[in-house]
Amino acid sequence: MSPSSTSFGPRSAQPDVLDRPPAGRSGRGRLRHLALASAAIVAAGLLLAAPPAQAADPWQPDSGYTSTDKGDGTYSVPLLNADVPDVSVERVPAAENDEGRDIYYMISTTMHLSPGAPIMKSYDLVNWEIVNYVFDRADISDSFSLRNGQTSYGQGQWASSIRYHDGKWYVAFNTNNLGGSYLYVTDDIDDGSWERIALGRAFHDPSLFFDVDGTAYIFYGSGSTSAVKLSSDMRTVVAEYPQILRTSDYPGSSFIGGLFEGAQVQYIDGKYYIVIITWPSGQGRQVALFRSDHLLGRYETSNGSNPYEAKGVLNSNGFAQGSLVPIAREGGGTDWWGMFFRDTFPIGRIPALIPATWSNGWPTFGNNGSVPLNGTFAKPIDLSPAEELYERQKSIVVSDDFDNDAPQRAYMDEDWTIPAAPDVDQSLLGVELLTNPGFESGAQGWIVNDTATLAASTDAATGAGSLQVTGRTTTGSGAAQDVSGKVQHNVTYDVSAKVKYENPNSPATKQFLITARYGSSTFTNLASVTATRGQWATISGSFTVPASQPLSSMRIFIETPWTSNANALAAPDTHLMDLKVDDVSLKGRPLTTELPHPDEIAPNGSRLAMQWEWNHAPDNRYWSLTDRDGWLRLTTGKVVTGNFRHDKLSNKDEVTYLEEARNTLSQRTFGPRQSAETKLDISGMKNGDVAGLAAFNRGFSYVAVKRVNGVNTVGVVHRGQPFSATIDQAAVESFVAGSTADLGSATEVHLKADLDFANPAGQLWTTFFYSLDGLNWQQLGNRVGPQTLDGSLTHFMGHRIGLFNYATQQAGGHVDFDHYLLSDTLTAQGLPLDKSDLDAAIAYAATLQEVDYPENEWVELEELLAEAAGARARTAGTQNQIDAPERALSLQLARLGVLKAPEPTLEVSITTGARCVSGKAVLTVQTANGAGVPVSLVVTTPYGGKSIAALAPGKTTSSAFTTRQVAIPAGVVTVEASATVDGDAVTVPLESPIAARSCG
Repeated sequence: MSPSSTSFGPRSAQPDVLDRPPAGRSGRGRLRHLALASAAIVAAGLLLAAPPAQAADPWQPDSGYTSTDKGDGTYSVPLLNADVPDVSVERVPAAENDEGRDIYYMISTTMHLSPGAPIMKSYDLVNWEIVNYVFDRADISDSFSLRNGQTSYGQGQWASSIRYHDGKWYVAFNTNNLGGSYLYVTDDIDDGSWERIALGRAFHDPSLFFDVDGTAYIFYGSGSTSAVKLSSDMRTVVAEYPQILRTSDYPGSSFIGGLFEGAQVQYIDGKYYIVIITWPSGQGRQVALFRSDHLLGRYETSNGSNPYEAKGVLNSNGFAQGSLVPIAREGGGTDWWGMFFRDTFPIGRIPALIPATWSNGWPTFGNNGSVPLNGTFAKPIDLSPAEELYERQKSIVVSDDFDNDAPQRAYMDEDWTIPAAPDVDQSLLGVELLTNPGFESGAQGWIVNDTATLAASTDAATGAGSLQVTGRTTTGSGAAQDVSGKVQHNVTYDVSAKVKYENPNSPATKQFLITARYGSSTFTNLASVTATRGQWATISGSFTVPASQPLSSMRIFIETPWTSNANALAAPDTHLMDLKVDDVSLKGRPLTTELPHPDEIAPNGSRLAMQWEWNHAPDNRYWSLTDRDGWLRLTTGKVVTGNFRHDKLSNKDEVTYLEEARNTLSQRTFGPRQSAETKLDISGMKNGDVAGLAAFNRGFSYVAVKRVNGVNTVGVVHRGQPFSATIDQAAVESFVAGSTADLGSATEVHLKADLDFANPAGQLWTTFFYSLDGLNWQQLGNRVGPQTLDGSLTHFMGHRIGLFNYATQQAGGHVDFDHYLLSDTLTAQGLPLDKSDLDAAIAYAATLQEVDYPENEWVELEELLAEAAGARARTAGTQNQIDAPERALSLQLARLGVLKAPEPTLEVSITTGARCVSGKAVLTVQTANGAGVPVSLVVTTPYGGKSIAALAPGKTTSSAFTTRQVAIPAGVVTVEASATVDGDAVTVPLESPIAARSCG
């Protein structure tokens, strides 16, 4: 590492269950002050040789980057200033967990990212950290793995629902392109593996709900709300309840209309409540709440009427979709607040915890219905000061040194079965399967389906001839060709034809179809078109033959929509018109050129901090934290093609090289401003490789090194809106003029991206820098922007920060990333580098004692202290290089605050009094030993003292002290009690007040 580098691990990814040591001293029998560790660091030359000129400020660390906790008992909304959409929250009451306090878990949408469906945990509903994921890969298909031109942008996993029931955790979510909805189950939400249950169909924005009798339902829908009941094993739909809630049931309601989705169900005080996001015309997104005594609405009322009452409960600044969350109160009561998110692009969809005041069974959210942006509210849950401090340090983003020291999690070891390659005759793929498809040889090769007459025609769509079909007697009568022995299973076929009809007595428009006939009685429509009379129309579509369908007899033919023979013969001009056919085609697509590889999916021994996610599922062969210790290596596994498409869009818009690049590693961005810094070793790049640091969505800006003909150049790329369906990928990702620098023979380069979401709000502007030593930085051109929400929703998430490497010429090149350093200070702010927080953390660490903490946590502290001290001793080139180690150290210091062993105590009590003897005051001191061991006592008073060698357990001793005074003032008696507890010597000072007494 270069002198300016820093090292620290993903420390926030620590287990969250705090095992507090029992009272009393540790049995290790030694006391080692952290100052000794600091002295060793000084001896190693890591600390400054001379102390700072003045004492460090008190250690008062800021909240984590994604916490809006003010540290004074209040927080602001939105809550995390990062992309956490479609939130669902569940509570585990204190009585049902091992920690003895309420625990909250939250899940959100991550779409195409991998791992996905993050499990976030909180004790106060304000501060959150990621503790697990539901899946490492949602699928091993092409679309989730960026293979063969397919992507999951804007699709993948959406709108999860999380529920706890009978000791198990359940997560339900929908996928738009991965086989519908899934249910996942585990009995260990923090570190368990999840069982995956395919529900076999799609449920839009599913909300899992367990009724009071334990019956499981899924509520779902857009535009209306429906439900299904699940079997007791949660695997099968056993009943359907369509359209329980319909917008038409509430005519004239100003708060209902638009969207009407994201339903989440709760049972509160004997009534069922359903939260739904709506977007009435001309208004903002808002929350509608529905309540009823009957969960299934009209399906449970005697007359089929809708029993759900409706009320608009929040219409303020776009805070909308989400759920109600329970908060326990003293005396056994429960408050219900709202956790709703708000569109805040380009950061993303950001959640907010919003207080609720309930009256007559309805809530009013915020300040009498108003939730101001950046508004402040009192936190709903009180924790101890140490716990409060620790929670505030947590974050869903993290700096990283890529030391491969993140905890192992079960989701990292998913077991997938690689499908066998299909057995297909390759010679029949990519070639025309029809004989005489353009009818240049008349009707040769063609037959009639049902009854008709075929004849050659010179009225052609293209070429010299077409086929005329006359005398049709059924709607299925038409030109046909037998394709038995040519069409295969496991192949996608493209089929097309051109048709024209001219009968002036026929309808002005008519639908025509291409149909497959299997045997004598099985028909499947493959494609259709609505033609205009007198004009050629093109029918086109694609299909695969179901595995269950035999291929021994198959023909393709052109027909009109089916109606009975009687109807057809009664209106022949409508159903049996003559037609012409031309340019019929049937081609099988070449098989998937890239199949999943077992090593692509197998764990590779590298464990990333849980704040990281891949852009689509990674190929584990081409990334590593073990190939080079302390570095992330990204290797190009293939060359970008420019042939990928946004499958969600009707135009199948082309994907850029950056979007196609596999193994792009990313984290959320956070607002209102963020700086990210990394260091690259570029010596392993090949010609045509592009590697760097990106702020990306469909629109993106990045700083990268490009190697062209052996020359390395660093520069800035910016892609903004509007987007077009067809692009020149190389041109889109060309360097911005005036933003480049030649790197010469340098093999290492530092890159920095400063993201500003607040200037102006609602836009992202990014400024990029580079350095060869981490100390002297050069800005690359001007800031670039703006980046805003992609209205086509192909990337319906906030901008991400990504580390990437892709090849345009040859695979096999690699780039090593040394670290990822975060700060909320931008170079443009012109602030001097500030080490005061780092100094304060180091100074505070030096006051701690090893004996007070678990051994493994102390070792962690020593490592982080050494790294922080090293950063303190080095000259810093950016605030990132200071803030990253300080944040890591402060997080561990705060963690130790909740793990610290309680101060030792001895159950010794003191009672003082005074009596008058011969006109003089006599002080009496009574000491009782309630400890389970003998206690020695040293009693000190203003009028003398006394030592007691051993007071037996359960015994009491009294002492009298003559004052020789007529009156004594108020004072204090001190007793030093000493004993041996569990092998450790324990001494506890005690005191008791002396009341003033007069004997005059």
